[in-house]
Amino acid sequence: MMSITDPNMSSRFASAMEEIHNKQLKTYGEIIDTTTELCQSHRQFVKSALDTCSKKCKDDEMLFETIQTFKEDLDHKNESLREKQHAISEVISEIEQKEMHKDDLIQKIEKLKEEQAKRKELIESQNKSNKDRLKNLGKARLVFQEHLGMEIRTILGKSQLVKGEKLQFVFRNINPSDQDSAYVVTMGIKADGSYQIVSSDPALESLPVLESQLQETNNLPAFLANIRKAFITLARC
Repeated sequence: MMSITDPNMSSRFASAMEEIHNKQLKTYGEIIDTTTELCQSHRQFVKSALDTCSKKCKDDEMLFETIQTFKEDLDHKNESLREKQHAISEVISEIEQKEMHKDDLIQKIEKLKEEQAKRKELIESQNKSNKDRLKNLGKARLVFQEHLGMEIRTILGKSQLVKGEKLQFVFRNINPSDQDSAYVVTMGIKADGSYQIVSSDPALESLPVLESQLQETNNLPAFLANIRKAFITLARC
């Protein structure tokens, strides 16, 4: 073992310390170089990450803008669809109303057809009844003209009461003191086909009763015979 009094000891110690220092400096330089490389690598990584994030942010913004555009377009389409659905509902409602109106018109037309058929049937019945009455009038005319000197006239009434065509039955040979004196009863046929006694000249108190009997029996010759009897009775009073 060397003595600390060795004069070369200090020189060797300094050399050893310098060698250690140099190694440490070398190690420190390597650490610095490594640190520098790591810093550069980190900066590059951070820059790359920032670029990637920035690009990602821009892509996300574009994506959000696209989504917003799609959303607005979808809202517009939904609004347009709602308007079209509302318009379709109105058209359907209008069609349904027209169908109801159509059904109502069809029912009214059918009702009118039924009423027309009933009126036609009534008119035919009235025509038949009128023909029967005209036939009775013809028979009565022959009987009274040939045997009793009765005259039948057709007249047109001037007042609202006797408006339309009427018949006048003119009786003669009633008053023994004046055989040519005329006794007149005026009558016609109502819309329902029944006889209507308008007046008599001279007036007969029994005329309403005789008219009622005519309505019940529809026997015109008997009515005219009763009228003649009534005139004879009146003339003898």
